[in-house]
Amino acid sequence: MSVTLTKAAWDHPATVVGYKRLVVRRIGWVISLGAPPLAALACIGRVPHAAWAFGLMLILGTPYLPWVIVAYIRRRRVASVLQAYPWREFPCQHQRRVNGSPATVAIPFCEDFTAMFRIIPFPVPLATLEDDHPDRIWFAGDPRFGGVVSPVGGHYPVRVVPHTPRREECGGEGFDLARRVGLVRGSGKGTRT
Repeated sequence: MSVTLTKAAWDHPATVVGYKRLVVRRIGWVISLGAPPLAALACIGRVPHAAWAFGLMLILGTPYLPWVIVAYIRRRRVASVLQAYPWREFPCQHQRRVNGSPATVAIPFCEDFTAMFRIIPFPVPLATLEDDHPDRIWFAGDPRFGGVVSPVGGHYPVRVVPHTPRREECGGEGFDLARRVGLVRGSGKGTRT
């Protein structure tokens, strides 16, 4: 059983503030991985060992830079979902890896359907983020294709995708809206970013 909280999740003031913080975080990621190598590159020939520093930063940062750039670009998908779907409150279970970091969120949408979602681009411990109800979660989106979750209060929206990707029938109730906001492709396969 879910409780629908607003017409659209975007109508909740804490959600808009949380989304703005998400944008700032993702800009920070891009700058923290992109600016140091550019500064070292600009210093080559002027500062001793700048070439070594540039090479080291390139080796260490390059694997992560595409991820953070995609995460920054895909932040618009989070906004689209929040503007199209309402927040609904559900019970949840936060599955953990062996090392204790968050792995998935299990949300029982009805008696016979529990969806397992992965938090992307990087797992975050939603149960501990200013949450008085770690066994409850707010969800906006389509249970078949993913959406956005937040601790109760809507203050920390993050994108989630199904843990096991699957292809759904094209068409049907809610398919066009999910396609319009970027949760699913025209082929029926859910998006993974």
